[in-house]
Amino acid sequence: MHWQKDAQCGRARAGWLHTRHGSVPTPTFMPVGTVGTVKGITMDNVRTTGAGIVLGNTYHLMLRPTAERVQRLGGLHRMMDWPGPILTDSGGFQVMSLGPLRKMDEDGVTFRSHIDGSSHRLTPESSTDIQYKLDATITMAFDECPALPATKDVLEASMERSMRWAARSREAFIARPGYGQFGIVQGGTEQDLRERSALALREIGFEGYAIGGLAVGEGQELMFSTLDYTTPMLPEDQPRYLMGVGTPDDLLGAVMRGCDMFDCVMPSRAGRTARAYTERGTLNLRNARFAEDTRPISPEDDSPMAGRYSRAYLHHLFRANEMLGPMLLTLHNLAYYQRLMRQIRAAIVAGTLEQTATQLRRNWARGDWSEDEWPMPRYQQG
Repeated sequence: MHWQKDAQCGRARAGWLHTRHGSVPTPTFMPVGTVGTVKGITMDNVRTTGAGIVLGNTYHLMLRPTAERVQRLGGLHRMMDWPGPILTDSGGFQVMSLGPLRKMDEDGVTFRSHIDGSSHRLTPESSTDIQYKLDATITMAFDECPALPATKDVLEASMERSMRWAARSREAFIARPGYGQFGIVQGGTEQDLRERSALALREIGFEGYAIGGLAVGEGQELMFSTLDYTTPMLPEDQPRYLMGVGTPDDLLGAVMRGCDMFDCVMPSRAGRTARAYTERGTLNLRNARFAEDTRPISPEDDSPMAGRYSRAYLHHLFRANEMLGPMLLTLHNLAYYQRLMRQIRAAIVAGTLEQTATQLRRNWARGDWSEDEWPMPRYQQG
C-alpha cells in the first residue's frame, strides 16, 4: 500500500491512496460503517455518492457478530458488499469511552460489553488480530484516547503508553501486499507531547499516520492550532488521517493544514435527525417553513436523489416518523460530503484552494437560498 502526491497548494495535498482493494483519491471522506453498515442505506447507495473507502470498528464487530464469524463469512468486504478499501478503527476510543465499564493496565484493557455486560479484553495484539480476521485494508494501531480537558501529566502518561502499544501493534501486524497499518499520534493539545509521539511512531514505521485525540470537545480553534504544528511532524510521502472529523468547515480547515483522510458520523447522524448539509449551510427539515416548499434540498445536488424529492416531502416523512426520511437525507448528506471533497481536491490541483475556501465559507454563512436567488425552476410534484 502506498500514497502518491499529485499536487500541492499551500500545505494541502491532492494524491492517490493505492491499496489491495483499489485506489482512492485524496483528500477523502470515509463514511462510517461501524458495525458493517452505514446506517439506513445500502452499500450500493454509498457507492453512488462517490465514496471510495469506508470505516468499520473493531470494538463493535468483535462483540457482534464476532471477528471469527466475519472471517468465516468471507471477511468484512464480502459480508457487507463493499469490495473497496476498508479502514478499521482499533477499538481504543470506544473502550476508553466506557468509563467504569473498563479497567486498563499496561498490557491492555478489560471491559464489559455495552450489549450484555459480558467481560472482554483488548490488547494491541488482539486488536491487530481482530482487524486481520476482518480483512481490514488499513489496520489502526491500538491506542488510548484520553478525554479532554486533562492535565499534562495525564496526557503524557497516556501518550507514552499509546506509543508502547503502537510498537506492539506493529509487531503483531501481518504485512501483505496492498495492506497497511497506521500509527496514531496522541498528546492532547500539548505541542511537545505531539512531537514526541510523532517521532516515536516514525521510528517504528507505518504505512500511514493518524492524528487522534482531537474533535473531543476542544473546539475548532484549538484543533486547528494543534494541526498547525502536528502535520508538519509527519512524513511528506505518506497519508495523514485526522480521526473523527467533522463538519464541512472542519474538513476544509484540516485539508488546508495538510490532512488527507477523514471520517465522522456527522453526515449520517444528521440525516437521521432531519438536518441537511448544503452549499448554503445546514437546513433543519423538521421546521414548519418547509411544509410546502416544493424545491429540492439544493440546486447543486448531484446525488442519486437530486431533484426527485421536495423539501416538503422530506418534511412530511420526518413529521410522520417514516424511515424513508432518514434514509434519503443520509444519502443526501454523504453525497454532499463527497462533492465537497471533490471540489476541494480540484481546487488543490488548480492551485486555487484559498479562493475556493473563501467562497465556500461565504456561502455557508449566507444561509438558505432565497426565492430571488433560487437558480432553477421549482420541483413540480407529480
